[in-house]
Amino acid sequence: MHVLGQVVSQRELLARRGEWKRTGEGVVCAYGCFDLLHPGHVRLLEQARDFGKILVVAAQSDALVRAAAAGTRSGREGSEMSRPVTPAAERAEILAALRAVDFAAVVEQPLTQFLQSLRPDVFVCGDGPAGKFRGSDVAQGEFESVLEKIDCKLVRLPLEPGYSTSRLIERISSGRG
Repeated sequence: MHVLGQVVSQRELLARRGEWKRTGEGVVCAYGCFDLLHPGHVRLLEQARDFGKILVVAAQSDALVRAAAAGTRSGREGSEMSRPVTPAAERAEILAALRAVDFAAVVEQPLTQFLQSLRPDVFVCGDGPAGKFRGSDVAQGEFESVLEKIDCKLVRLPLEPGYSTSRLIERISSGRG
């Protein structure tokens, strides 16, 4: 039986990583907003669990999510909910409660900086549209180069059709529940 995961600080997560490295425990990392958790998130994390011994989920800080949301809204009109809907500490707590997750942490760093600090063995992400990875501060080719430099394997998992936080927000905003 798997014990529920723990919410830890980014600092504690990085400190524990040193121990995991010494003991040879494979660390898998998923990084993102994880706002309004839905079955697509849960299934991605359950699959990610298969790629190592320890699954770490890094939830972007509220400031990072707001900055990313502002970037995607620029030039668009509309009455979207402000993001994140759920505060970072609550998102981390919800993520840690998932059976597949060992550790959840709120992170203040953009994706590539965080990965260079954590140095996971495997980075798992949804296989979305080409170009920039969601949450990444660099283009895809550069991102893959960063992973290569830290000896981190990239695993892209297919996205679950029909599930997205944006779609959930649209449904809520339109009153379709």
